[in-house]
Amino acid sequence: MAKSGTAEVLTGAVVLLIAAGFLGFAVAHSGRTASAGYQLHAQFDHVDGLNPGADVRIAGVKVGSVVSMEIDPKTFLADVTLTVRDNIHLPKDTGAEITSESLLGGKFLNLSPGGSGTDLAPGGLITITQSSISLEQLLGKFIFSAASLTDKVKDTGSSGTDKGGAGTGASK
Repeated sequence: MAKSGTAEVLTGAVVLLIAAGFLGFAVAHSGRTASAGYQLHAQFDHVDGLNPGADVRIAGVKVGSVVSMEIDPKTFLADVTLTVRDNIHLPKDTGAEITSESLLGGKFLNLSPGGSGTDLAPGGLITITQSSISLEQLLGKFIFSAASLTDKVKDTGSSGTDKGGAGTGASK
């Protein structure tokens, strides 16, 4: 009986070691590595769907990642801290936009470098920003505008119709 208990414990330990190996491999090859580089800040009205660890891209190429997001207690804007690779020098008039990867995908931060002659310093603030667009809000606005348009069509259609054949030239 003691041999069977020892075998079960050893089998369990081997299974746990293999599972830990798979987990370590998955984490190491997930593509979500810590980005080396310098930090910048950007402030947005809404950061819906953007998460720490999300990509920072220029022209579709990953150049950094989102480090953290906090609320600025003075302006009540979302302050996003991001990293950009050291070999990327962004002009002061660079814009930042929260963009969707697809209709069902996550969001990332897209940078659009400007044409200024001076670069953003490490720790600098990107001042030209566009917040995330809420798909739910857009869909709600579309549904309500379509419903009000349908109501207007019904109202104008019923008042302008000829019911009863008046004016058809009926005689005695």
